[in-house]
Order: sequence, then structure tokens, then C-alpha cells
Amino acid sequence: MAVSQTRFSAASSSLLLLLLNIVFIRFRFVGADGSQSFNSSSMADRYIKNQHAVDNPEEIASMVDLSIRNSTERRNLGFFSCGTGNPIDDCWRCDPRWQLRRKHLADCGIGFGRNAVGGRDGRYYVVSDPGDDDPVNPRPGTLRHAVIQDRPLWIVFKRDMVITLKQELIMNSFKTIDARGANVHIAYGACITIQFITNVIIHGLHIHDCKPTGNAMVRSSPSHYGWRTMADGDGISIFGSSHIWIDHNSLSTCADGLIDAVMGSTAITISNNYFTHHNEVMLLGHSDSYVRDKQMQVTIAYNHFGEGLIQRMPRCRHGYFHVVNNDYTHWVMYAIGGSADPTINSQGNRYLAPVNPFAKEVTKRVDTSNGVWKQWNWRSEGDLMLNGAYFTPSGAGAAASYARASSLGAKSSSLVASITSGAGALSCRRGYRC
Repeated sequence: MAVSQTRFSAASSSLLLLLLNIVFIRFRFVGADGSQSFNSSSMADRYIKNQHAVDNPEEIASMVDLSIRNSTERRNLGFFSCGTGNPIDDCWRCDPRWQLRRKHLADCGIGFGRNAVGGRDGRYYVVSDPGDDDPVNPRPGTLRHAVIQDRPLWIVFKRDMVITLKQELIMNSFKTIDARGANVHIAYGACITIQFITNVIIHGLHIHDCKPTGNAMVRSSPSHYGWRTMADGDGISIFGSSHIWIDHNSLSTCADGLIDAVMGSTAITISNNYFTHHNEVMLLGHSDSYVRDKQMQVTIAYNHFGEGLIQRMPRCRHGYFHVVNNDYTHWVMYAIGGSADPTINSQGNRYLAPVNPFAKEVTKRVDTSNGVWKQWNWRSEGDLMLNGAYFTPSGAGAAASYARASSLGAKSSSLVASITSGAGALSCRRGYRC
């Protein structure tokens, strides 16, 4: 910062000196009636006049002002040397004062879930208590007490903590869970349920070792609690909900899916997450017979599908799915699968096939005959196939169909390593770029 300030001061000083010289010359050589007088000019005066005289001194003043404003703006933002090409991260991560402008994150969304505002228009809520002793009457200061409130809230954490939930965390609409600046784990118990609500952002959590729970009373709002049957043990379960953004979380080792979206959910973005050590990673679509999922639109972007994964990255039904600029470095069975005529638009991903010669195919049509799935619109465009990986396309490629499965511009697959280098929960420190 000292170097940039010195350069700015030197440049500005030179321009200001130039402006003062011009004003001085104009004052000396232009009379009150506008006539010029050179009678008392010395050789030095003539040299100065010839060197610095311009037709429009006000133009120089404007240049000085522009230089000052540009240098100040660059110094205040400090953004220009840290871009990665990841449009979400480049929107906010370069700002060393991110913790003072946390809600700016809500303006950085992309894809089908880009309009999820979460708790942007509400107050901050600080979680100070990792406990979850009573799912019906949660204590103030706990995460459960925060997420059930009826008003928009931007939820942050006072310190590092491990939250072991006794029952599902039933969220209410217009909430952001923002764990930046703290190391927050939701683990070893129930996990997160987003059911029949809208506008949720979940950012920066470690979610792992989620277990089936249920057959218990659980509160979902200040005015309502009810009986919950058995939950599957998903990391994040999205059920009949819309405008959801799941960003920069690390997920692994849950009883069922890491992220599932079913029962008419739509307008979802799943971005910048790091998935590891799991079998059935992501299910999008309830069942082959549940036709309401035909409205589903999901963006899966900039994620890293890493070690220990087996299948469903994702497994899709009925809807429209944009799989863009993700890094697939491990699968055992397949990466992307589906049934019931989903439209899958794979663009700019990097697929690294396993050593197993019988598992090189990226795609899998689940329990469907060739004569049926050949009509489904699945395409690979600009994907990088490594170690023998191959994508089996299908369908006539109807423009209207792929338009509904397109949510942002894909970048070159050669940039995937850079774009996904920060996938997962980030280690952010206050006062520093994240």
C-alpha cells in the first residue's frame, strides 16, 4: 500500500505542478483586457511558457481530477490483482473489508438461483451457542433459534464451533447462514432441511457425518412446531422450495445424499462446494412419476467433486440442469446420471476418469432402454476428457430445450483448475482478503 501511495503522490504532484505553472503563466502574460504582454519576459519565462502553454488549461485540471479519483478508487478497492475468473469469488473475495460488507455476497449469485437474496434485507443474528438441547424451544443464540424466525436474518457466528443437531434444522424463508470468519461444522447428528420456503443462502459450512433422525417434535417457526417422521440423513435437503443458493461449503460422509432437491424445487444454484467421501452425492428430482419436477432448473457450477465419491454428481429427473465449469477428479461408477427425460447441459467441465477401464463413461441412463434415452437432450460442449473419460450425448439438441438448461456463460475447461481452486468452506480472516 505504501508503494502505491508513493506512486500516486508522485504522479499527482507532477500534474498539480503542471497546472500551477499554467495558471501562473496565464496570470503573468495575460492582461486585464485579455491582451498578451511579453515585454518583461525573461528567457526563463519564455522557456516555461513554450514548455507548458496549452490552448485549454481547464483540460489539464480535469486530467488532474480524473487521476486523483482513479488512483483513490483503485487504492480503496484493491481488487485488480486477485481475479481468478470465478465470477462469484471475483465479486467479493478481493475485498479486505468483506466482513463489514457481508451482505454484498447476496449480489454475487449466478445461475438459476441468482435471485436468492437470503437475509439481505434483514438484521444480523450472531450465533454464540453451539447447543441444540431442545428442538421445540430453542435457546436464543443458537442456530436453530436463528433459522426459525419469521423475519429476514443474516446469520453469522461468534466463534468456531461444532453444532450437533438433535433433529433436522428446519429453516424459515429469507435466511442466510454465513460462516465466513469462523470454522463451523454441522456434524454427527441431523442436518439442514429447506422445506416449502424460499430465498435461502447457505455459505461456508462444513457439513458431514449427518445421521437419520425424526419421530420427534421440531419447531419450524416461532408460532409452529409439529411431528417429524424419519429423515434420511441428507446434508442439505431441499423440498418444495425455490430461490436457493448453496455456495462454498464442504460436504462429506452423510447417511443419504449430500444435497438433494425434490418435490417441485427450482431456481437453485449449487456452486463452489467441495464434495468428498460419499456414495450418492446429489439427487435432483423426486421420482420418475413425480411430474412436478419438470419445472426444476438447477445450476451446478465451479464445484470440485473430489476423492472418495462413487456416483450421482448429480443424478437428475425431469428438469433442466446446467453443469458448468466443475472439476471431476474422482468417481467409481459414473459422474452424471438420470432418468425420466431430464435435459442435461454439460459445458466447460473437466472429467478425469478412474483407472477402472469399465468406468470411463461420465454418463449413465438409469434403468432405461436405448430406444427411450436416445431422445433425451444430453450434450457435452467444451468439456475436457482425461484418462479415457467420455460423455455419451443424446437427443436432437432442440434449441429451446437447451435454452432452459442454460444459466450462465461457460468458461474454457482449461481454466477449471483456477476457477475451482477455492472450492469448499474458506478460511477467511477479518481484515484480509478471503
